[in-house]
Amino acid sequence: MLTKSVKNNFLIPNIKNVDVKDNYLKFRCSLFIVPLLLLTGIIIFLYKENALRVDHYIQIQKYCFYFLNTSLSQFSTVVFNLTQLGDEIVMLSLLSVLLLYAPKVWEALISASLVSCIFSCSLKKIFTVPRPAAVFDHHTFVIIGKTLNGHNSLPSGHSITAFTILTVLLFGFMPEKLNDKILWYILIISLGLILIFTRVGVGAHYPLDVIIGGTIGYISGLLGIFINKKYNLWTWVSNKKYYPIFILFFSICFISIITKIMNENLFIFYVALTSLIISLYKTIHVFVKK
Repeated sequence: MLTKSVKNNFLIPNIKNVDVKDNYLKFRCSLFIVPLLLLTGIIIFLYKENALRVDHYIQIQKYCFYFLNTSLSQFSTVVFNLTQLGDEIVMLSLLSVLLLYAPKVWEALISASLVSCIFSCSLKKIFTVPRPAAVFDHHTFVIIGKTLNGHNSLPSGHSITAFTILTVLLFGFMPEKLNDKILWYILIISLGLILIFTRVGVGAHYPLDVIIGGTIGYISGLLGIFINKKYNLWTWVSNKKYYPIFILFFSICFISIITKIMNENLFIFYVALTSLIISLYKTIHVFVKK
């Protein structure tokens, strides 16, 4: 049995909705400064390298892309499983159980997901950067999974999704002690970086696509928390009478994951499916007993 001290360790966050709510109430707008400075720095770098044009943007990353793709693709099974966590259906399925124990997280996730969707769809249409498979010879790099040939490489949608959701979790379960906060922050950001660079490993994106996407995702997560704190749009999420909405959503996710398993049969999908089954059972059980 876990001791009390171990349970309170930052690696095993104590899932209490009141704690998550308190963490979100501590949100400060100054948190936007770092990601905005990072985006500004990237733009200045691209300007100095004369890489604001699509063709130059691709060329300055060519050798870095080849190096990362070659290195990461050596772990093809791991990379292909991890990159699925940039799929919103998979990520939300894994977090579905939080609806019962920390609905405040789901309130922030809804707002953040809507913001990230707007960013992703609009920016991809604005930049229309061709993906690696649409530019480079397929024999010169490794493609894992489906070959993507579209002109929607910048920013990486998977990277936006991954960092959007991780940012909501980062601040929702932030520990109280400073040392724990630092370790928790390093853990989540490191996980996020690993996830977004799998997109380079599978041959779907250039390095800057995922860095920019991850930064936009971080901003989307912050905006989701800010919007939820200021306007309380989704307070009904914790009301059990609205659980049928989530039962329907989880059921749709269930069908989607089953379809993914039939197409790819990846381990991560079975984990997501298990989480969904548990969440569906618990949500239905609570709704029936209300």
